[in-house]
Amino acid sequence: MADFKTVPSIGGRIAAIRKARGFKSTKDLADAVPNDSVTESILQNIEAGRKNDLAVSQLINIAWALKISPLFLLAPLGSPEGKLDLPNLSDEVNALTVAQFDAWVASLGDGVYIPTRLDERYERSELAALRELHELRRELERFVVMQRLTLADNSQGADSEFIIESNQTRIDVTASRIRELERYLRPGGWDIGTTERRDDGEEKATGQAETA
Repeated sequence: MADFKTVPSIGGRIAAIRKARGFKSTKDLADAVPNDSVTESILQNIEAGRKNDLAVSQLINIAWALKISPLFLLAPLGSPEGKLDLPNLSDEVNALTVAQFDAWVASLGDGVYIPTRLDERYERSELAALRELHELRRELERFVVMQRLTLADNSQGADSEFIIESNQTRIDVTASRIRELERYLRPGGWDIGTTERRDDGEEKATGQAETA
């Protein structure tokens, strides 16, 4: 059987991924889809190519149940230079290769899709910065925990001071980059919260970003 990443049609890919994920029938997958939003008959029609008006919520819920990015359902990502096989696309979108479509949907700054408008370039740059900000905030939390554990561990011996200094350097560099990204994003209207340094030296994200 062909790898699901190269299977043509969204229905064919869903069927192939379903089987690869261990769902033996459309009923098994329908039972795993959140909120009962996709029935067994709907899945059967999708896989058979009889349903072309798949709702966005259904697509996302199916992808979630399959534990896979929706992009793998939308395009045969294993054939990057191939053409899209989704129904009812405009001529402009239909002209994209799979790789170009992937870059466009994922807003990849260095993808093969080239933005033609200045505002689109700004939006992609800001989105890349937002992704970096979220990742660095998670990294900062890990560094702070490591530092706390190191300070509480008395078995490090002569290496303790070096480890503590190294950890603190990571914390300071990461926190500095986070504040730089916050300054870049805030004028654009992104709801990023803020990262505050408390008296104990720990950086903590607050506001909307804390739940991201």
